[in-house]
Amino acid sequence: MSGAQPQPKAQPQPQAKPPSPAQPQPQPQQSEQQPHRPPQAYPSPDGGRPGPSGRPPSGSDTVRKPRTGARTVPRTRKARLRVAKADPWSVMKVSFLLAVALGVCTIVAVAVLWMVMDAMGVFSTLGGTVSEATSAEGSGGFDLETFLSLPRVLLFTSLIAVINVVLATALATLGAFIYNLSAGFVGGVELTLAEDE
Repeated sequence: MSGAQPQPKAQPQPQAKPPSPAQPQPQPQQSEQQPHRPPQAYPSPDGGRPGPSGRPPSGSDTVRKPRTGARTVPRTRKARLRVAKADPWSVMKVSFLLAVALGVCTIVAVAVLWMVMDAMGVFSTLGGTVSEATSAEGSGGFDLETFLSLPRVLLFTSLIAVINVVLATALATLGAFIYNLSAGFVGGVELTLAEDE
């Protein structure tokens, strides 16, 4: 056995150390990664499954469902106010202007009505009937057409309109004073105002 050479001893293999936490883990290959899916506020109709190309469906393909707790009626702001005092001077001015406007409208309406009735022959027919009914043997009857002439009718209407202006202005101003006195005791009239957004 002189020709046999001694065999070298096998050296022990070093054991693999577990990776430390500080060392980065090896990343898997790109083919094994799942495609990134961003979070969606509303679920897609197909349950969030990726499309044919492997990507999630785009936003145009998804249908957003309205929230059940959403308000569909517009909010209305309300405020409760109290009329504590009415200024008598402002009430007098406003009531005077309104009474003048009402008086002018009355005069114009009476003039138009008189012309329409005169064109229809109402005054002539009614005047003839009244004249026959009030006539005596030696004198004629009452002339209704002369009594109801247009200038006389407009004069009467204007007089009534002027009286209406004076009375309406005085009563409105007096009403403002009475309201201020009563509001000092009971607090005034409360109003609820609403504003649509």
